Amino acid sequence: MQIVRDATQQFIDVNNTGAAGYGPAFGCVSGPDHGAMGIHYINGTLVGDGDIDAQHPEALIYEPVGNRRRLVGVEYIVIASTWLANHNGVPPMLEGQAFQFVGSPNRYGIPAFFELHVWAWRDNPNGAFVDWNNKVSCEGQ
Repeated sequence: MQIVRDATQQFIDVNNTGAAGYGPAFGCVSGPDHGAMGIHYINGTLVGDGDIDAQHPEALIYEPVGNRRRLVGVEYIVIASTWLANHNGVPPMLEGQAFQFVGSPNRYGIPAFFELHVWAWRDNPNGAFVDWNNKVSCEGQ
């Protein structure tokens, strides 16, 4: 977890995301009974590079708080076909955590992918690697 915090410290200020290639996508993602994921700032180059690097997450996750954005976590994303072709069909893992598979079609309109959320900046009572965080809300936007 500390490696993620160290790597994303600069993004506590959301104004630093653009110069690093991140931009908001999909609005604030929430669910009626399990909290939210927040607003994802995606780096498309990293999503498409076929690699997983703990120090370079493909997405930064922010919780809207009025006119501000609070960094709450990150998401690692890799296109499934690229990863599997380059890793002998073995799904990705990071720091001992298995990624979840998201098939296609999906609500994001991208090919099937693997993803792993890491709630590095906001405690998640259900676990640091669970997709949804009931302590995160989209109501502040």
